[in-house]
Amino acid sequence: MISVERCAVRASRDTLGRMPKRGLVGFACLALWAQGPAGEDLRAQANQLRALVAQSPRLGLERTRLGIQAPGGGWAMDMVSSVTMDQKGVIYLLQRGLKADPVIAVNREGRVLRSWGKGLYKIPHSIRIDPAGNVWTVDAQSSTVLKFTPEGRKLLEIQVGGQPADAKSPFCGTTDIAFAPNGHLFITDGYANARVLEYTAAGKRIREWGSPGTGPGQFHLPHGIAVDENGVLYIADRENGRIQRFDLQGRYLGEWDNLGKTFSITMWDGALWIGTQPRNEPNGAPGWLMKIDRRTGQVLGYVESTGHHSIEVTPAGELLTGTRPDQVLWFRAAR
Repeated sequence: MISVERCAVRASRDTLGRMPKRGLVGFACLALWAQGPAGEDLRAQANQLRALVAQSPRLGLERTRLGIQAPGGGWAMDMVSSVTMDQKGVIYLLQRGLKADPVIAVNREGRVLRSWGKGLYKIPHSIRIDPAGNVWTVDAQSSTVLKFTPEGRKLLEIQVGGQPADAKSPFCGTTDIAFAPNGHLFITDGYANARVLEYTAAGKRIREWGSPGTGPGQFHLPHGIAVDENGVLYIADRENGRIQRFDLQGRYLGEWDNLGKTFSITMWDGALWIGTQPRNEPNGAPGWLMKIDRRTGQVLGYVESTGHHSIEVTPAGELLTGTRPDQVLWFRAAR
């Protein structure tokens, strides 16, 4: 008989993996898990989350799709794992298909401006732009973090390492990166580990913290990370269904455990923005992009979304995310 605990872990990994057979196993396991006491707790949490959303204001944004224009025959994207936009309005996509480069820069109309990265990735996972305009990517299998110029010239490579030799899934590495006010880098390593790592801007490791578990400073898949101008770190502890807060030395400051299974997180204009869904549903189920008060955890606004693996707030305050199988969603100001 398959244990409930093993089913839960397997489901959380496999539903991200894009393989149909494995995805079906994940869904079956999740269904079995939901029949036990833990499943009842998750259903209650999901109902509470939906009630919280129902009493929160809906953001004045309309869902649109950014159509990416294929630059040639045979060109195609797969899952757009992460999206970001620079201050000039150039949109950078990190996608997992083999018929296009992993990193693709497009304009606001979806025309491909440039692309790069073939052969550099195993599982492209997150893409971010630092305050200087450089492009950073994170790989969820190799645990490689890369820094590029906006044109695609590689400036730095960080091999985080530390993946287990007997990893049960190709998803066994780093998940996201954030840039602190002091110039340091903070990287979440969540698929096979449960830690946060701090590096200098030059790529020298300073410290790490975290361990598996449910207590303060413990994690079950830290999947996203953001930092504010005061040096407060916000970490999406995805499978624990909470957002934990820390200072730059890794000291625990508190948590919010009522916002669902948070996949993605970012800071913009003094607020925290997240992509989340109910904990009792398979990964990728319909959820929400939310604006959160970073002091209280209150939901300041939301939009419904079928994509929440990443979240980006544009300079105009609009939202970007990727969704399966190969789409980019753009939540624009309502006209």
